[in-house]
Amino acid sequence: MNVLIVDDESVIREGIRRTIERQFPSYRVHLAGSPEEAMRVLRSNRIDIVLTDILMPGMTGLELMGLFRRRQPFVKWIVISAHSEFSYAQEAVRLGAKDYLLKPIGKERLVELIASLADERRHESEATSEAQLIKANLKYLREAILQRWASGLDIGRFDMESFAGGYPRFHLVLVRMESDKKVHLEHFTIENVLSELIDMFGKGFVASFDSMSLLGLVSLHEGVALESLLEPLRKHLKFYLKVPFQVLHSGPIDDIRTVPAEVQRMRQACETHVYEQYERGGERAIETVLHYVQSHYHEDVSLEKVASLVYLNPVYFSQLFKQKTGQGYKEYVIHVRLEHAKRLLLNPTLKLADIAEKIGYQDMRHFAQLFRKKYGATPTEYRQRMANGAEELGADSR
Repeated sequence: MNVLIVDDESVIREGIRRTIERQFPSYRVHLAGSPEEAMRVLRSNRIDIVLTDILMPGMTGLELMGLFRRRQPFVKWIVISAHSEFSYAQEAVRLGAKDYLLKPIGKERLVELIASLADERRHESEATSEAQLIKANLKYLREAILQRWASGLDIGRFDMESFAGGYPRFHLVLVRMESDKKVHLEHFTIENVLSELIDMFGKGFVASFDSMSLLGLVSLHEGVALESLLEPLRKHLKFYLKVPFQVLHSGPIDDIRTVPAEVQRMRQACETHVYEQYERGGERAIETVLHYVQSHYHEDVSLEKVASLVYLNPVYFSQLFKQKTGQGYKEYVIHVRLEHAKRLLLNPTLKLADIAEKIGYQDMRHFAQLFRKKYGATPTEYRQRMANGAEELGADSR
């Protein structure tokens, strides 16, 4: 029996682990200090029982349950809560948790509950393991067929017309991520969220298209608009994902033979489609860059370098910067450098070449051209005007 304990307090995690290992020495106990760690354990291990705290940084225990309830319905969930969180515990039971434990956790109650759920899990395993294996194999076969068909690859003599019989009219939903790192966890999250929404608004399934993309096929219930699914999909992905992503979709499809061409169209649209960012992530990335440029404007602050500082693709970073600040990144760097140049020009002992170098330009002529274009006066003219008590120049003065 495999048990997972999820709690951001190490004292509680270790206390529960010791109790379980003393009473059930043959059980394997896994520990997770956050929902993100728990997701990795659940993906890579066959867990039978999960004990999870309700309120944790980043994601609640209820949200963790929601992500795995459909993918791993055999898991037995126990929620751990303080008295002030009791309403959450009641909601968790409504969502499918087998029981809840109030802090401080009583050892006898914990042992009794683990033993009961372990027996329940063993009985279920004996009765359903073969059926679950068949169901899983059919699921993977269906997804593999769609993936090959959508990619334009050979599927032998497989009859796609009969495959599409259960979906006479459907839409395709493509979710594509952008990241320089592996996104196994994010891939899994998208599959779960999109699958839940497909079941909610119609029927269908989700297939892995490649390492960065997933493709959903959804036949909507009568009277349901596709946007009813897309809106909560974007909302959930902004909350859960920590990488930029795109959501593209097809119109209604009633001929399975058009799927490869439609997928190709959506993939081409990815090149110009704006990426979306997880909540607060985009703001944090841009805020970090703004502070960095203000402090390092005299150094190399190329688009590629600053994008790497916040772990974003340069193309996406450029789009995000324009979206969040209203101006291009290159334009912003020039503005910061020239504003510092204006202050340095007030010192009559500094040569123009020295000022150019101090703000990050090795070519004084290039610096002078940028200055004149932005303020309508050369650096020398600006210095003379300020020395004579003239009014400050604004941006793009003419």
